[in-house]
Amino acid sequence: MTDTGAVLPWLVIRQDEGGNRYRVGRYATRAEAERVADRLDTRGRRQLYVVERVDRATT
Repeated sequence: MTDTGAVLPWLVIRQDEGGNRYRVGRYATRAEAERVADRLDTRGRRQLYVVERVDRATT
């Protein structure tokens, strides 16, 4: 949960050529996270955007 009480279990992660991973954002639904990842992926850069679900026990 976040400070506002909303559950945001879906992450968009950017992975660069060196294997470094950065969290881009957290989202309530997989569909929303995939829309963001798809939009970012069209910028023509050499980075991979993936959507992952986080385990509630680790957040």
